[in-house]
Amino acid sequence: MRQIETKAKPAATGVSGTDISQPRLPAWLMAALLVVVAIAVYWPATGYDFVSYDDEAFVSRNPHVQGALNWEGVKWAFQNTEQSSYWAPLMWLSHLLAWQFFGANAWGHHLVNVALHAVNAALVFALLHQMTGARWRSLLVAALFALHPLRVESVAWVSERKDVLSACFGLLALLAYVRYAEKTEVRGQRSEAEVRSRQHIRCWWLRHRSF
Repeated sequence: MRQIETKAKPAATGVSGTDISQPRLPAWLMAALLVVVAIAVYWPATGYDFVSYDDEAFVSRNPHVQGALNWEGVKWAFQNTEQSSYWAPLMWLSHLLAWQFFGANAWGHHLVNVALHAVNAALVFALLHQMTGARWRSLLVAALFALHPLRVESVAWVSERKDVLSACFGLLALLAYVRYAEKTEVRGQRSEAEVRSRQHIRCWWLRHRSF
């Protein structure tokens, strides 16, 4: 009787399709390229002056900011709520620091906003890549964040330093939490394994002990 021939299935390699298609470009280099592109796109903003809407009250005609970074300025940054209806000491400290380095040169203040936005784009990529492991999709979403026209106001307007600065700290907080959650999950898995191994050892000892 003739036997039906069966084709042997290839052994599983343990590598999924997504792993096979992983790019050779390292993640850090993708983030660096994203930073360069974001800076290049928003670089023209450094060629503009301060605007008369909020920039005068926040920076260009603010005597506290023009005093640059000193102890009096730091105290004022943590106590001031006059120029804005909210408490934003880190924003004021960033303006003080920018005036310390660039003075009344508007291009330097614009440059700080551009640099912060470029860093934020890299942080969006790092956060999504950490959460999903998908490099190219994370890069695409981060590029959309970096180059979307809705970001122009926050980057090109010096007074919107609070926007790019708060986004930076918010993304850092999310990235830190994701890494903390992953480490906690690994520690939890190790703890469960240790408990099971101790239970096995205890059962073995109870079975083989002599009375």
